[in-house]
Amino acid sequence: MSKSTPSHWVSAVSDVTAEDIFIRGYPMQSLVGRLPFSAISYLLIRGEIPTPGQARMMDVILSSILDYALQKSGTVAARAIVSVNPRMTAGLSAAMLGAGEFAVSPEDTGRFIAEGVAAWKASGLDAEAHATALVADLRAAKRRVPGFGHPVFRGVDPRAERLKAIAVENGVWGEANEWYAAVHRAFQAAANRPDLVMNDVGMLAGIMTQMGFTPAEMTGLALMSTFPGVIAHISEELQSGAINRIVPEENVTYARARRDLDADCAAAGW
Repeated sequence: MSKSTPSHWVSAVSDVTAEDIFIRGYPMQSLVGRLPFSAISYLLIRGEIPTPGQARMMDVILSSILDYALQKSGTVAARAIVSVNPRMTAGLSAAMLGAGEFAVSPEDTGRFIAEGVAAWKASGLDAEAHATALVADLRAAKRRVPGFGHPVFRGVDPRAERLKAIAVENGVWGEANEWYAAVHRAFQAAANRPDLVMNDVGMLAGIMTQMGFTPAEMTGLALMSTFPGVIAHISEELQSGAINRIVPEENVTYARARRDLDADCAAAGW
């Protein structure tokens, strides 16, 4: 076995003994009932007990998405799947696959912010100047800025503004957020789109970057936030009695061209 391949697992997340289950070194019997779920989640992922402000922000993060009716593809997929495989686990698995670049997951935005902040610090420029130059480069390359825009909200995304207010109130607003806000202003100006919002995913990504979460961890937390809604939808579907959900014929346009199999096979050399 090569030196680069470990021969055993190494983990500092938890440890199970005859005495107790230890979460990041703390006995679970002592944690449960003393710290809320949000604080213990932060402890598990970040490895440290959060401040009350960080725990409050974690609670908000885990309550920030919850549900988006049947306008979320993961929810539609979950309900369709359990109509043929009536198991909660099947529906949850389908819903998770609906988190990606264009929905639910703040991972791409988190990566953009983390890399952007690092580049800003290395540049020696102030945030506004760096943001202006970055936006010019992105627009020249026809690249989008993740976390900006919404199909409904114009000017202000009320969800994002609420997240910002809570982050400021709880002391988890910082330089990552200010840099990303500068990019937002620079993009609005360059594109002449003053009504272009920073959406809730963008705001979440900035806050979670400031809190030290990795982009991949952000996806996990966003999915955790959607689970109550997904569970409710799956439960509703299971109780509906509907079997084999399909797309109604009136919602599909089929290509109706008919082809000559014999002629085409002959032309292909069969």
